[in-house]
Amino acid sequence: MNTDSVEHKRAFKALESYANGAERWAISWGVIYEFLRVATHAKVFPKPLTTEQAYAFIREILRTPRLAIISETSVHQSVFETSAKETHRLCGNLLHDFHIAVLMREHGIRQIVTLDTDFRAFPWIVIKTL
Repeated sequence: MNTDSVEHKRAFKALESYANGAERWAISWGVIYEFLRVATHAKVFPKPLTTEQAYAFIREILRTPRLAIISETSVHQSVFETSAKETHRLCGNLLHDFHIAVLMREHGIRQIVTLDTDFRAFPWIVIKTL
């Protein structure tokens, strides 16, 4: 968590509204691991969190009652193949975001809250900015 970031307040407020709201929302373990990777990385933050600190934050999120953990299902390969045909220049770092987008599609989730403009590459995803 980068409290020095200009986006921090908006991101925290959005997360808090989902955690305390009536609307269902979702996350995948891949996103959780990516958060842990970045939040504890000394080359990303001058004062990175310890793994224990980062996971304590995640543990609180996982306790929210309207949260769903999404993962691959038996139709994942088919959704992957369909989605790959609809995505231009699918390679490299875009594949991480593609995995998230495919999981969302697989579970009927169309909207993502993100500042990551790479999600524009996926025509089945609607981006909600903070």
